[in-house]
Amino acid sequence: MPDMSHGAHAQPPTRGQRWSEFRKSPFWPAVVLVLILAAAAGLFAGSYTYSMANPTPHSIPTAVVGSYEQARGQAFLDGLEKALNASVKVHTYGSAAEARQAVEDQEVFAIFDIRDDGRTAVLSVSGASGASVAEVLADTAPVVGEKTGVEVTVQDINPLQEGDPRGLAIFYISLAAVIIGFVGAIQLSVHARSLTPFERILFTLAYALLGGFAIVAAVDWLLGALDLPFVESWMILALTLFASGMVFTMFNTLFGRWAMLPTWGLMILLGNPSSGGAVSWPLLPSPLGEIGKWLPPGASVNAQHMAVYFQGHQHAFPFLVLGGWALLSCAVFWIWRHRHPGGRERRPAHAES
Repeated sequence: MPDMSHGAHAQPPTRGQRWSEFRKSPFWPAVVLVLILAAAAGLFAGSYTYSMANPTPHSIPTAVVGSYEQARGQAFLDGLEKALNASVKVHTYGSAAEARQAVEDQEVFAIFDIRDDGRTAVLSVSGASGASVAEVLADTAPVVGEKTGVEVTVQDINPLQEGDPRGLAIFYISLAAVIIGFVGAIQLSVHARSLTPFERILFTLAYALLGGFAIVAAVDWLLGALDLPFVESWMILALTLFASGMVFTMFNTLFGRWAMLPTWGLMILLGNPSSGGAVSWPLLPSPLGEIGKWLPPGASVNAQHMAVYFQGHQHAFPFLVLGGWALLSCAVFWIWRHRHPGGRERRPAHAES
C-alpha cells in the first residue's frame, strides 16, 4: 500500500497543529521576549518620568521657631503654604536647638526662624536632607517674603559634600548595588547552575561583600567623590547586594526562567524611582514616597544617606527592611529549593566507591 503521508495527496497541517509546532519552536519564547522587552522599555521610561520629570511638593515637614504667632509671621507661613499648594507641614519647636535636633534626626527638612515680630525670617535648609527639597524652599521663601513684607535670609546648615553637589552620588552607588546584586544572581544561575542551595547563598554573600567593598573603594578612595564612613557604607552596600541577589533567586525559584520580570518590576520599575535618591520623598507622588521606604533600593539610599550625612542619628528601619527582604528571599528559596532550576543531585554511595 503506497505511503500517502507525503506528496501531492498529503493533508496540510491544521491551524492547531501549526500553532502547536510554533509553541514548541524557539520562535515562541523569542516573540514573547520581544514583546516583554518593548513593554519593559516603555514602563522603564514611564516610571522614571512619572516620578522625576516634574517633582512637586506633596508634604514637606518643616520646623518653625520664633515669632511665628505674630500676624506678619503667620501671613508669611500662610503665603508659603499657598505658594507650595499647602504642602508645607509645619512643626513648632520651643528653640532653635530643638529644631536643629529634629533636622539631624530627619524629622524635618528645614527650619523657619521667624524674628523681629515677623519682620525677618531665617530659612535654614539642609541640602544633605534632600537637595531638591532645599532648592524648592530656597527658591520659594524669598518670593513669598517679598509679597508679605518679610525679609528672608537663606542658609544651608548641612550642605552636601563638594564632590557631590547635586546629592546624586548616594543614589548612584545604591543603584549599582541593586543592579549588580540581581545580575550577579542571574550569572550564578547561568554559569554556576549546579550549585547547591547552601552554596548559592554562600556565593551570593561572597560577591555581595566584595562588590560592596569595590563600590566604596572606587567612590571614596579612587574618585574622592564622597567621604564615606568606610565600614558602615560597605556593610550597607553588601546587604543591598545580597538582598537584591536573593530576591532574584527567590523569584527564580517561584517563576523559573521568567524570574527577571518580577525582579525588574520590583527593583527597577518601582524601587529605584521611589527610593528618594534622585528626587527626595516629599517631592515624589505620594504613593511612591511611601512605598519606596519599604523596598530595598529606598532602604539602601536611606541608610547610606544617614551614614554619610547624619552620623550618630542612624535609624534601624532601613536595615530592618533590607534584612527583612534578604531573610524572606532566603526562606522562600530554601523552603522551595527543589523547584529552583539549578542544583545538583548527590552521587549515590555505591557510585563513589
